[in-house]
This record gives sequence, C-alpha cells and structure tokens, in this order.
Amino acid sequence: MGKKERNGAQVIVEDVVNVKKNERVLIIANPATNVIAQDLYLAVEKTGGIPTLIFQKDKTSFDNANKEILAAIATEPEVCFSISNVKLGKDPEAQKNPYVTEDGQKFTHIFDYLLDGKKTMRGIWTPGITEDMMNRTANIDYCQLQERCKKLEEIFDGAEKVRITAPGGTDIEFSIKGRKLLSDDGDFTKPGTGGNIPAGEVFISPVVGTSEGKIVYDGSMTFFDGDSILKTPIECEVNEGFVTKINGGGEAKRLLKTIIDAEIKPFIMEKENKLEKGMAEVYRKNARNIGELGIGLNPAARITGNMLEDEKAFHTCHFAIGENYDNDAPSLIHLDGVVKDPTIILFYADNIEKIIVKDGNLVI
Repeated sequence: MGKKERNGAQVIVEDVVNVKKNERVLIIANPATNVIAQDLYLAVEKTGGIPTLIFQKDKTSFDNANKEILAAIATEPEVCFSISNVKLGKDPEAQKNPYVTEDGQKFTHIFDYLLDGKKTMRGIWTPGITEDMMNRTANIDYCQLQERCKKLEEIFDGAEKVRITAPGGTDIEFSIKGRKLLSDDGDFTKPGTGGNIPAGEVFISPVVGTSEGKIVYDGSMTFFDGDSILKTPIECEVNEGFVTKINGGGEAKRLLKTIIDAEIKPFIMEKENKLEKGMAEVYRKNARNIGELGIGLNPAARITGNMLEDEKAFHTCHFAIGENYDNDAPSLIHLDGVVKDPTIILFYADNIEKIIVKDGNLVI
C-alpha cells in the first residue's frame, strides 16, 4: 500500500519503528485507547512480528503501573508501545532500588532502563493519544522532519546559552553548555531509540540551577490529572533554576497544587520505603526545576488541550517543570507547558549569537 492508503498505526509500525519478522512487540493500553492499541496489534501481525496486548486502568503522574505491566516490560521485548490515556505509571521497585548501568547511570523505571540504559529496546509512548490525533498527525513527511531535527542538532552543537522571549511575557535564559539536543524525529528503528507519536520536536535540558527569568504559559499546560488549554496565562518566576513564584488564575492554583503534591509525596514514599533513602529531599527540590525546553516541528499538530500533540505544534515552544532528560534532576513530575510565538536565540563562545526561531517561525 502507498503511504496515503495506510492508517496511522501501519505507518508507525512499518516506518517509524520498522517492526521485523518474529520481533516481540509489547503493546500496553487502557480501555480508552483500545481501538488504537488493536490497530497497532493488527499492523504488527501484518509485518510478521509477534504482538502482545495488555491493559491496565488509567494512571496519573503519581500512580504506579500494575505489577503485571512492569513484569511484561521486564521480558525485554524488541519494541514496546505505551498507548496510555494519561501515563504509563511509575515503577515503585526501581524508585526504591534503581537500575544501574555499567557507567553508573541510575534509572527509576524498567522502560527507561531498557530504552536509554541497556539500549536493547525501541519504544513509543503516547500519553493522551486519540484516534483523530493518530490518523491526523502520524502520517507526515518524516524525511523532512528528520532533516529539520538534524539541522537543529548541528546548530545547537557548541551553544552555551539560550534565551527565549515571547509576546505573552516570557523572558528566560539558561545554560545548555555540555548538554545535547535530543530529537523526537520519528526514526525509532534502532535499539535504544524512541519517542512520542505524534513525533515532531527537538528538546534539551537546561543545566540545573542556571535558569533565570520568567515563563508565561499561554497555550496549554499539563497538570497531575491531565492537560488543559489555558483560559488565563500562568506566569512562573524562575530563579537559580527553579520556579519560585506562580501567578495567574485558577489554572495557576492548579499548577501550584500539582507541584506541592510532588514536593510532599516523596517524603511519604521514603518513609514507606518506596523511595531510595535520602532521595526525598532531591525529589522535593526538583519538583520546581526547569527540566526542558522543546521546540514544536510537526506541521499537522495544533494546540488542542492535549499536550502530546500541543508540544509538537509549529510556532510554539514548551518548558517542563520537574524531571529532566539528563538524569540529574529526578522528580515525580514532568509538567509541560506551551508558549506561543517564541523567539529563541543561541549564544556561543566569543559573543557569537544566532536566532533560530523568530516570532514562532523557524529561521534555520
């Protein structure tokens, strides 16, 4: 079948992860994502792969995955799809006793350990995916997306600092020295690669403790119980890398409650021996960390109130509060929020600077 004749599931299975004959593919779903999960199951069968489909109830940012789910991932399938309505769920045993790689990296979830640690698995995770989103945003020009991601990776190489401003009031800068730009470019064909569907973003973790300024979220925001388009902007003051003050309306209060819950719960978990001893204070502090800057690159994505799609939309960037992608700021949360029409400037050594996004438009 030609590209236009395939549904989103077939494009993902055949092109994005390139499932091969006899590869074991684990599909984890909730009742709300049943149709998408079954489409993936059938698409895997057509390639000659060996699919297994398993369900659990919806999980929030604070919930644990079912033991059966974690045990299934631990069988080390070649490919794992997490087709969740909200989140996959945490790995309580790994939070208590993290997986450790030969080079000393610690992982608090079996999924992350196999994907990023051992690099034996390919993975896709889709928190909040809908059938419309799948079929509308998955069937895109991945070659063009990968070219844009590669170009941005080259431009970010050697950059030491980034500043982001936006019409809504955002004005923040931070160090990215020594950090690597990561890409959700839709090429998850090699072990150790993975990302979202819809794909379409590049992202980087600020050096912990260096973010200074103000973020004004004016698109959408992730909260502990889901995502929402923002009716009133949320203004976050950031000092020495952490959110120190949150202003706005009811949604700002909702964000603050989510953060406070993520500050308190680690101490309960540590007391119950569910978190590695001494880590509660680290988790508390990082609940306010600026953990990510991302740039949306999917031309079919738009702001819908579903962060899985929103953070991929052109003319936007997003910042996450909480855990980062460099494994040096663990937290119970990773809350993405969208900023519209940003201008993004990179700074290099010798006072060289380069604008990569101007008023929401790529200028690379």
